[in-house]
Amino acid sequence: MSKMNPRMAMRLKRKRRIRTKTGGTVERPRLSVFRSARHIYAQIIDDQAGQTLAAAGTLSPELKGKLENLKKSDAAKEVGKLLAEKAKAKGIVSVVFDRNGFKYHGRVKTLAEGCREQGLIF
Repeated sequence: MSKMNPRMAMRLKRKRRIRTKTGGTVERPRLSVFRSARHIYAQIIDDQAGQTLAAAGTLSPELKGKLENLKKSDAAKEVGKLLAEKAKAKGIVSVVFDRNGFKYHGRVKTLAEGCREQGLIF
């Protein structure tokens, strides 16, 4: 068995710690964020039913062509706005934010600000 990258191991440890405290319900689903080196993805999840209610990412068809020539942080803000619009269309107004072990800084923070700008409460 190969050793895991120490930074990845610490992130997964933080992720497990956070997930024991946060969970999505029907009234207040969980907004989960995943960030890779090039892209960022977010989804709104009802953990009780085990269903993804809304999802958006830099590879979403709705954002195709709109993110070219943008910085990664600006693209994250657009993803946040799109996700909030999809959530409002499904009647979701408030969520629990799950940063997935990532620091609340940079692209993760910008995505959250984009969601808040569109009226999502967390």
